[in-house]
Amino acid sequence: MNKTAVLAIATMLVSGLPSVAQTNLPAMTVVSVGDGDTLRAQNQQGQAVTIRLACIDAPELKQQPWGQQSAARLKQLLPVGQSIKVRQVDRDKYKRVVAEVYVGDRSINLNMVQEGQAVVYRQYLKGCASTKDQFIKAEATAKQQKLGFWNQPKPLMPWDFRRSKNTTPQSVVAQPQQQCDPSYPDFCLPPNSPDLDCKDISYRRFRVNQPDPHKLDRDNDGIGCER
Repeated sequence: MNKTAVLAIATMLVSGLPSVAQTNLPAMTVVSVGDGDTLRAQNQQGQAVTIRLACIDAPELKQQPWGQQSAARLKQLLPVGQSIKVRQVDRDKYKRVVAEVYVGDRSINLNMVQEGQAVVYRQYLKGCASTKDQFIKAEATAKQQKLGFWNQPKPLMPWDFRRSKNTTPQSVVAQPQQQCDPSYPDFCLPPNSPDLDCKDISYRRFRVNQPDPHKLDRDNDGIGCER
């Protein structure tokens, strides 16, 4: 089955799996899309609201080309003027509304994960507690099918990218082996990353070669972050 067919099936599956009853959720109108997990919308009082999609994390725009592809897809799903329903989960430190966004009964957050345009943000998945299994299964399917963000040998998670202050995104994409720390061959950690602990990364039980600059293999058995 080609990827176009897979995406079509994924969309049908997502559209048939509403997270909550949307009848009483506030309605808004899309004003603009910033990136793959951020948009601006106007509420019924005419106020502009910045919305951060809950429970997911899209690649950053500088993670070329994945960030641009994710933003482009969200713009297709949420064109300017699109009517949406918003299930607010929280407000973040930037005063943005953290929410699950729906078009009809379709969760756009889940749709983005299903298509490989965003990953599950497990650290904040409690905001989608009733449907967390749907998000995790959607990500597993996208990863298996190598859709979107997963169509690369060593995906650098968006949260790890944000912590890597000295990463040159173009070089990471074009020359992954040269821009990844050889001490950690199972995933791409930029060599000039600030000091990290196991709590700062999403991977567990990965291979570690010396000199292990982040000291992720505390017992020196060649396996990092075992717990």
